[in-house]
Amino acid sequence: MTGQRRVIAHVLSEADDHPDVEELYRRASALDNRISVATVYRTVRLLEERGILERRDFGGGRARYEASENGCHYHLIDIDSGRVIEFENEELVSLLSQIAKKLGFDLVSHRAELFGRAEKGATADEGKNTSSEGKKSV
Repeated sequence: MTGQRRVIAHVLSEADDHPDVEELYRRASALDNRISVATVYRTVRLLEERGILERRDFGGGRARYEASENGCHYHLIDIDSGRVIEFENEELVSLLSQIAKKLGFDLVSHRAELFGRAEKGATADEGKNTSSEGKKSV
C-alpha cells in the first residue's frame, strides 16, 4: 500500500462518523497535501472491493463510508440535519430472525437504516445508554 493510501486508511480508521469521499479528501489532504481526490476515490473503491470498508447511502445523494468491522449496529438518520446515530438493539435482531423463520429462512445477515425527524423539544440523546463503542443501546 502506498504512503498516500496509508494516510487515507488511517483517516478512515480514526473516523467516528460516516464521511463521504469529499470529507475523506479534506481530512487526508490536511495530513498530506499531495493526496488528490482521485486517489481517495481509488482507495475507497479498493478498500470496498476487499471488504474492509462498507458503503452506506443515507440519502443526500452521496455515498458515505464506515469500516466493516464495526459489528452489528443500525443507523438512524435525521432527515433534517443529516446526522447519523448508531445504535444496537437485541430485540430487533430477535424480531428479524423470527420474521425470516416464519418465511422459511435462516437469517444470515441483515441491515437496518431508519430515517426520522427529531421530536420537537427532544434531543437525540435523551434516555439512551451508550456502549463502549459509542453506539446507543435502545
